[in-house]
Amino acid sequence: MKLKNKVAVVTGGAKGIGAEIAKEFAKEGAIVIAADMGQMSYEMENVIPYELNVTDVDGCKNFYEEIIAKYGKIDVLVNNAGITRDSMTRKMTDEQWDLVLNVNLKGLFNLVRYIGPQMEEIGGGSIINISSVVGVYGNIGQANYSASKAGVLGLTMTWAKEFARKGVPVRVNAIAPGYVMTDILKTVPQDLLDKFAALTMLKRLGEPEEIAKVALFLASDDSSYITGQTINVNGGMRL
Repeated sequence: MKLKNKVAVVTGGAKGIGAEIAKEFAKEGAIVIAADMGQMSYEMENVIPYELNVTDVDGCKNFYEEIIAKYGKIDVLVNNAGITRDSMTRKMTDEQWDLVLNVNLKGLFNLVRYIGPQMEEIGGGSIINISSVVGVYGNIGQANYSASKAGVLGLTMTWAKEFARKGVPVRVNAIAPGYVMTDILKTVPQDLLDKFAALTMLKRLGEPEEIAKVALFLASDDSSYITGQTINVNGGMRL
């Protein structure tokens, strides 16, 4: 029970990687608020669904205030909500660019601006930002997505410095997954999946549960001396 008596928020927690993180946290004793715009793909004790659009500034403020009013604190925040709108740069529209940056980057800011200072006040906490291998290496046709996920890494290092500057153990880290078998990848032709797997040292794709295990590590006291870091969970991918 590594997260006993902890209150955790997981954005994008209705399915995929976010769902596995929420379930892993709940199994370890946390009360988990799974914030998402989509329908929950599962039911689990101590996982509470909450409809939230992370681009809605007022909605994020109201969400924060409701959680604090009900539970008194937020110990862990996982910024997992994200989208893609892929296109070659010469064809990318303003709408594609703005939407991805608003969800994947500003969406983090909309919550951390409240939750980070609250963690300072309660004496500590863990913020985990889900980036991507594309934020580290870039990728053709994903200028908006790679820019947003690279920005997540910059925010991670900045917030690790900001929220610990008073000597309070608020830790901020990032996870950069490689290709993980979520519902999106299950629609990709097998020959492409084989090519993705061949890019890794381990010659296979990742599973959502493997990302969730790393998130649990970063959320718990097992990582009490780790902050400002990016953990690449990509099977040794080479792009």
